[in-house]
Amino acid sequence: MEIKNIPLSQIRRPLPRQTDPEKVNQLMQSIAEEGLREPIDVLEVDGNYYGFSGCHRFAAHQRLGKATILCRVRRAPKSVLAKHIA
Repeated sequence: MEIKNIPLSQIRRPLPRQTDPEKVNQLMQSIAEEGLREPIDVLEVDGNYYGFSGCHRFAAHQRLGKATILCRVRRAPKSVLAKHIA
């Protein structure tokens, strides 16, 4: 497992998630003041990044206009990705 900054534009989010606008606003304030405390988890499959959690942190970064987000990256085969999407 590796922790690194990844451009938001490179993270695919195949499963749409509902976000709580108030939670996103609170995270935006926290991230603006203190930075991101907990990386989001992403799968790396064949050089592509897929995010399935951290939807509020991801949305907060988008709304703040951040180019990258800190990620905990786990490399996985396509079979693992297929289980997440199914």
